[in-house]
Amino acid sequence: MTGFDDQQKQWLQGFVSGLEARKAADKLAKRSAASAAPSNNADALQMAAQDRTLAAGGKLVAEETAKRQRHPLDRWDEVEGRAKAGQFPKGIDVFLTKCQGLFYVAPAQDSFMCRLRIPNGILSAWQFRGLADAADAHGGGYADVTTRANLQIREIGAAQAVDLLNAVQALGLTSRGSGADNIRNITGGATAGIDCQELFDTRPLCSAMHHYILNHREMYGLPRKFNIAFDGGGRVPTLEDTNDIGFVACRVTGGIEPGAYFHLQLGGITGHLDFAFETGVLLKPDECVAVAAAVVRAFVAHGDRTNRQKARLKYVLDRMGLGAFVAEVEKEYGKPLRRAAGAMIAPRLMADKHGHIGVHRQKQAGRNYLGLVLPVGRLTSEQMRGLAEISERFGGGTVRLTVWQNLLISDVADRDVGICIAAINALGLGIEASAIRRGLVACTGNAGCKFAAANTKGHALRLADYLEARVAVDLPINIHLTGCHHSCAQHYVGDIGLLAAKVERGEDSVEGYHVYIGGGAASTAEQAMAREYARSVAFDDLPPLIECLLAAWLAHRAAPTESFFEFTRRREVAALRDLAGRPAALVA
Repeated sequence: MTGFDDQQKQWLQGFVSGLEARKAADKLAKRSAASAAPSNNADALQMAAQDRTLAAGGKLVAEETAKRQRHPLDRWDEVEGRAKAGQFPKGIDVFLTKCQGLFYVAPAQDSFMCRLRIPNGILSAWQFRGLADAADAHGGGYADVTTRANLQIREIGAAQAVDLLNAVQALGLTSRGSGADNIRNITGGATAGIDCQELFDTRPLCSAMHHYILNHREMYGLPRKFNIAFDGGGRVPTLEDTNDIGFVACRVTGGIEPGAYFHLQLGGITGHLDFAFETGVLLKPDECVAVAAAVVRAFVAHGDRTNRQKARLKYVLDRMGLGAFVAEVEKEYGKPLRRAAGAMIAPRLMADKHGHIGVHRQKQAGRNYLGLVLPVGRLTSEQMRGLAEISERFGGGTVRLTVWQNLLISDVADRDVGICIAAINALGLGIEASAIRRGLVACTGNAGCKFAAANTKGHALRLADYLEARVAVDLPINIHLTGCHHSCAQHYVGDIGLLAAKVERGEDSVEGYHVYIGGGAASTAEQAMAREYARSVAFDDLPPLIECLLAAWLAHRAAPTESFFEFTRRREVAALRDLAGRPAALVA
């Protein structure tokens, strides 16, 4: 690259890398399409499943009846007509409009929320800037990072809905199928392609899966929502074991052809107290998308369409058995799947639950990624534009969202780390935070979601302020606040999980939480569902309760390196209550 200065060389390298990534994704997509079972009618699988339900004497739920009458993807004219009239949807149309990525969130807000699709959570800086402009022009001037490494734009007026969707599509993005009974955003390693310990770069796979879904109509005929995640073995956890399909990278050293493979896991749904089940199947990377499509088609065929509470993949596995369902997947795939029996698999390095925060070396010499702490995942449009400029000027020109509601700026040269940090600080953001704030996760809460029983984002910030002033936590800890049983913030896999509830106080009710402890995910050593510690704690009483619990851990841990997870899992809950005592505010 003679004749170019350093900045030009960096741009050219990024440009060429993007071309190569796109070629790889296209290649995988073509292989997936070639091996997928053909269908003469893209809606045939859904219609056949509904027909079988009716023939067996079952009654379709209202959502299935509406989808049967007219597919949600065919209702664009209705969406556009309501926008022209300045009207929000009513009744079952609220559900159907979610298929376009528009969520009418009244009564919490008399407006739409738009959720996007961002495969692997990676955006170009110019897309990030464009979304900031769209949020200003058509929404509330901010965006929320979600626990699926995705973005939501809120406070969209009825008349602005189509304009917002058009602005999103003009950026090369989409919201199609980001809600309702569809496959949600495809997640992958936040440090894919730059991680020193990763086994496989998940970016091409996430892209191929994303485009397969967009271009195969039968992927929209599901009986309920569906999550897919690819974990490449990197330092930042992807939480693949909480997904309906989890692909977990591994390195096979013998027994079968050596190389990179993925374990296939099925049926994760932590809100219903299940991690994904290990199937005993090993897949080569270029087999993953086609197998995922086969799993989805088997789910379309066998999922429950009479009961929304039992319509997720977990309940199909419970009813059929894992082995019988995998046999159905093999029928859809067209051949037997490779079993892991006999394969010699190398141990994988542990993930770091706070490995996305701070300055970290990349595998590319002289380059670093910077992990930013976002206050409960929210960014103003001004901050988004500022981060886009920082990424373009000093990084690789991309923004990487994480499942921890934070983001990364990658490919920052050693000499530019300091100026990047200063620029980030100037935006009111930072790359450092207390152990408490680093692992703070909160769903939208009742400020923007009609299902939530408490102001989770506001409470999370108040809780962090209280604890930081009183407890010197010196090891990573995750506190997850979720507003309802849908568990968008995955309270069951937090070190401390808080599930919002209305709490009786005299003749009134106030916002409060059920408290769970000792949850973890994305690691064999820390995979567990949290146990109930306290019920119906009013929020005013919650901070001192958590303070006492954390103080008990710090005072009684077996060693300075014993994590909160380890401390709580080796004791019964009653013993933990005795150790922590009751804060003065809760003493009768």
